[in-house]
Amino acid sequence: MGVRGAAVWAMAGQYLSFAIQFASSVVISRLFLSPAEVGLFSIALAAALLVAILQDFGLSRYISGLPTLGPEDIARCSSVALLFSLIVAGFIALCAAPLAGGYGQPALAPILLIIAATYLVVPFAVVPMARMARAMQFGGHFAVNVGGAITQAAVAVTLAALGYSSFALAWATLATGGARALIAQVLCPSPPWPLRTDGLRPVLHFGARSSVLYLTGALGTRSPDLIVGKLLSLRSVGLFSRAVSLSDQFRMLVAGAIGSVFYPAFARIRDRGEPLGPAYLRVCAGYSAIIWPGMAGLALAAEPLVRLLYGEAWLPTAPLLSMIALTEVMLISLPLVSDLPILLGRLNRLLAYNLVDTALSIILLAVGCLWGVEGAAASRLVYGLAWLCLYWQFMHGLVRFDARAMLAIYARSAGATLAAIAPLALTYAFWAPPATITFLALCGTVLAGGAAWLAAMILLRHPTMAEFSALAAGLPLARRLFPKLNPAP
Repeated sequence: MGVRGAAVWAMAGQYLSFAIQFASSVVISRLFLSPAEVGLFSIALAAALLVAILQDFGLSRYISGLPTLGPEDIARCSSVALLFSLIVAGFIALCAAPLAGGYGQPALAPILLIIAATYLVVPFAVVPMARMARAMQFGGHFAVNVGGAITQAAVAVTLAALGYSSFALAWATLATGGARALIAQVLCPSPPWPLRTDGLRPVLHFGARSSVLYLTGALGTRSPDLIVGKLLSLRSVGLFSRAVSLSDQFRMLVAGAIGSVFYPAFARIRDRGEPLGPAYLRVCAGYSAIIWPGMAGLALAAEPLVRLLYGEAWLPTAPLLSMIALTEVMLISLPLVSDLPILLGRLNRLLAYNLVDTALSIILLAVGCLWGVEGAAASRLVYGLAWLCLYWQFMHGLVRFDARAMLAIYARSAGATLAAIAPLALTYAFWAPPATITFLALCGTVLAGGAAWLAAMILLRHPTMAEFSALAAGLPLARRLFPKLNPAP
């Protein structure tokens, strides 16, 4: 499967999974769970993910980066995944009671034990997913992701309706892990038995270095819920977590799935000895052209979206969502900041940058909490700017992209972004403010914004338009409707 075909499958799986998960989150938040109940689960999940980030142990990237992959390599990687799952699950279980005592929330302990059990089944999906990504077989990823999303939604909504409170989300997490593992093993069998303990040194060496990187990154990305929960309140962490979740889900909807395609794609470019700079510019152009308008629109539409979807109880989430969504604009401006350094053997330098990155995130968030949950969200804007300044020179020296061309791409993307949000901004100014705009009017401005965005992309001659045409040419329906899109033989 080619890169564009893989991207189509990845995006299809991401869009459908997002729709399922988003619908279930709206139902649960609007009908069954309060911000405090969601906050309790968020603290437990964030604590577990600090450790569970080691679950993969770098195996996905290790497998994708191997020049050849034999049965022995698969057996060793599967064995390592299983062994580390036992370590992760055991550590989370041991931390359950102390963490519950530290937060003064006894219910945290059983929730953490349920989440710990999830990591006993996760390794059964790690190696099959990595093998499918290496082979660019993203149709399999589609089945795994959508199957997991359906399971999560069904279990979470059912148990929440039955009154399981925060435990509904915990049991849904366990059910999701089991469903993903089962589907992955059916599609690409990679059982971790019999255990292989010979020849593990290369796997463990790569995994140990990657895990240090993952752990420092997790401290920056997973600790906000823990910090907000400790310094503020369960309600605050529930609101903050919902804002972060909405922003992350929307970003993943727009372009997150494509990221899984890029690592093996850049590995092929590296193996051919071709420069990475031009390809990286195309990636940045695509991300900024799509995600910038999407996140800016989400920030502008935060208040009516939260009110219409989640109800008045969640309305304080809106200003938090606006600030966090704008932060994503900066964080997505330099994609693949972890993948490419690992691919090019610059893991030690990346680790040093990551340590600084993590320290900035934690310190700024702790200071922001002095002004409440709004201050915590505002700290993300400062962090985003610092992050962009930190990684710009690093990625420039690594990939050798043309800085002037990059700035020109940013300028075009910014123009398209302004065009995309203009209809909603004008509606607020001259017709219906955020507090009174209706759902139909909001949808109308979104459609108008999409049309304005497309017109701006064409007028500004954004380089991503060529990628869109090539991607459309790979779709059977588009080829039938628009024969001129067919690539020349």
